Amino acid sequence: MRRTSILVVASVLVLVAGCGGRQDTASTDTGGAVTCEVATDTRIGIATGNATGVYFALGNAYAEQIGAATSGKVKATAAETGASVQNIQQLVAGTYTVAFSLADTAADAVRGTGSFDGKQQPVRALSRIYTNYTQVIVRTGAGINTVADMKGKRVSTGSPKSGTEVIANRLLQAAGLDPAKDVSAQRLDLPKTVDGMKDGTIDAMFWSGGLPTPGVTDLFTTAKGKVAFIDITPLLPELQKINPVYEEGAVPAATYGTSADVKTIVVPNLLLVKDDLDANLACVLTKALFDRKTQLEQANAAAKAISLDIARKTEPVQLHRGATAALDTLNAPK
Repeated sequence: MRRTSILVVASVLVLVAGCGGRQDTASTDTGGAVTCEVATDTRIGIATGNATGVYFALGNAYAEQIGAATSGKVKATAAETGASVQNIQQLVAGTYTVAFSLADTAADAVRGTGSFDGKQQPVRALSRIYTNYTQVIVRTGAGINTVADMKGKRVSTGSPKSGTEVIANRLLQAAGLDPAKDVSAQRLDLPKTVDGMKDGTIDAMFWSGGLPTPGVTDLFTTAKGKVAFIDITPLLPELQKINPVYEEGAVPAATYGTSADVKTIVVPNLLLVKDDLDANLACVLTKALFDRKTQLEQANAAAKAISLDIARKTEPVQLHRGATAALDTLNAPK
């Protein structure tokens, strides 16, 4: 009986620790002057993404560096999630204080379009960060050279309520396919998707992530010659009709050891908070992002693209006033 009680208590502790956002003690904005100082010890949760993705790697590093930058006054915990859509929903619900999100999903949120069904979400940005690359990969024997060729195939469209799923469905529709009928959609997270590509139970996959994405590195390392990227840029004009944030980019050959650069569609990432978050905390979080950038780069090379030059480019999502104060300070002449 005593052993059973200990196991139950331990399980509860693990569950609570895994849901760091539920312990948040962040206060709301009072509208006063921004001093960029947090008055009381604060606990916050950071909504990231799949365990083998860049959001998760950087989110954990960011949580650690927030603690270091504030001498432990702000204690942050990163949590694995389904990513963008789910992150915003749980951010607004108060489960987390900070959320990683693709800019196209964030734009849908503030406009009340797409996955947010006519209801504008009260979110603001701390900063634009790095760029996500839409990585569409197929098994070389599956007979897929374009997105349209995915008809009738087993296709991973990403985790439910993720930014990857949003982009995957838009690309399928742009290619003239109905995601609900024309493909066998596998709504899987990245680790399960990679496993399916390796064992042949999935023919193609969509992934929106920074470079390099650890899970994709694993796939190209262990299934070398059996998987390949396809060029999706012919569908870019259709996506730009939905949101001009989509642009053309390329995955450099050196990223995953491909024979040449791969043209693709890219979209920025944003760090989001609720619009009523305490401005001083928002300021502290934004400063930590840039003050500890070197340490973030050690966690994943995608962090090298975090820059003050693009930090304010978050439209149509407004910057939080605390973030604006931080960026004004960081950009001030030394």
